[in-house]
Amino acid sequence: MAYNKPIPDPEPYSTQPFWDGAKQGKFMLPRCTDCNRAHWYPRIICPFCHSRNIEWFEASGEGWVHTFAVQARAFGGWADEAPFVTAYIDLKEGDRIFTVLRGVDASKPDLAWVGKKVKVEFDQANDDVFVPFWRVVD
Repeated sequence: MAYNKPIPDPEPYSTQPFWDGAKQGKFMLPRCTDCNRAHWYPRIICPFCHSRNIEWFEASGEGWVHTFAVQARAFGGWADEAPFVTAYIDLKEGDRIFTVLRGVDASKPDLAWVGKKVKVEFDQANDDVFVPFWRVVD
């Protein structure tokens, strides 16, 4: 089945290293070389110390569910998957990312999902874009 959801458009100045890594199955994050903090979403200025000294590194691709919500209604390609779960993930590297959560039953939401360990996985949207999602792991 063809990928039928919105496809991100990689931005060469701030997000291309992320998409290049995703294509290889790597979860890449930007990190400030002055304050040594990783940040999400990618940008050319550190959101913590405002430095422009940013490097990219391969992150662990691991984290924990911070909070979640069940999406009972959606549009476009997401309508085919409703209900599904969206979540904020606390990354092992210290920031937080929003995602669609996999490995859970959206028809039976459970507060026990909060704090569960998750791992990144990628869906191929087209030849150049692999979209990250997060799956609950035991």
